[in-house]
Amino acid sequence: MSGHSHFATIKRQKEAKDQAKGKIFSRHSKAIALAIKTGGSADPELNSRLRFAIEQAKADNMPKANIERILQRSQEMGDLEEVTYEGYGPFGVGVIVDAVTNNRNRTAQEIKNLFERAGGSLAGPGAVSYNFEQKSVFVIDKTSDPDSQILSLIDLGVEDIDDVGEAFEVYAPVDKFQEIKGKIEALGYILVSSDLVKKPRTYMSLQNKDDVKKVISFIESLESHEDVQNVYSNLDYDESILS
Repeated sequence: MSGHSHFATIKRQKEAKDQAKGKIFSRHSKAIALAIKTGGSADPELNSRLRFAIEQAKADNMPKANIERILQRSQEMGDLEEVTYEGYGPFGVGVIVDAVTNNRNRTAQEIKNLFERAGGSLAGPGAVSYNFEQKSVFVIDKTSDPDSQILSLIDLGVEDIDDVGEAFEVYAPVDKFQEIKGKIEALGYILVSSDLVKKPRTYMSLQNKDDVKKVISFIESLESHEDVQNVYSNLDYDESILS
């Protein structure tokens, strides 16, 4: 589904820009603090979730001083907890929102409002998530010989490869994240980003330009919320209609 993947790639690249750093750093700060709370240790060597959170922060160029400050003062961020919301956006597009908050009621009401303003609605647990599965994803720049590159990636044991224009999105099992990442780096490919995501099993395909723009605008409104960590949808569209 190249349309969906292209949008995801653009979002990841957009988030790396300077104007988004405040939001990105805040997201990583919460992820690190939550990892310390759930993992029971502020030592990344003893806490695999914390180690992953720090790696993701570094990948987004979060300064080392910022990370160390969070490690030392994570308790000052309040009693954080993870919350997941499921619902349907415009035109029935399935959406999952992962958030970290210190006020569950406030966040729930604000997310509900964002859904309803876009003509969507929240749904109960499992209503949308049954269609998603957690995967490792790696965005890799294409080389001058993409056909050979695909073959070499397949040999690594990956599950799926999406062509998203100037890059490939490579999917693998969650438990193979570090292994596949290391193998990709060993091949000398340029790794744009690596993450754990919720990948749709089936997609909602939209053909109308205005409809696609409305869904994208809705997703961006969710992503802009201060408590939201990640937004996943099963939106698919032909990227050429937005050209």
